[in-house]
Amino acid sequence: MAGRPKITITMVDKKGNGACHYGHKIGDRFDFDQDRGKMCPMMLHTAFPYIDILRYGGTVPGEDSEDECLFCCPDARVINIFKIARTNK
Repeated sequence: MAGRPKITITMVDKKGNGACHYGHKIGDRFDFDQDRGKMCPMMLHTAFPYIDILRYGGTVPGEDSEDECLFCCPDARVINIFKIARTNK
């Protein structure tokens, strides 16, 4: 893999009944390198291990694509579902 791939995080679903305290909504899309200040710190904390796996050439077991994975917000009242996608720049 030449260079660092682009990492995009998109909110794709919501399972909990609570409102997101950071205001994220289904369809929100973020560039990991450009939009860190726009993303919930709790969400990012959960995302980091998956981002590292994808950014440095690994794959997340059990996913349908080797370039994507799903994870959820750690707030049990909110449970926003996000997709991380790896693409070459």
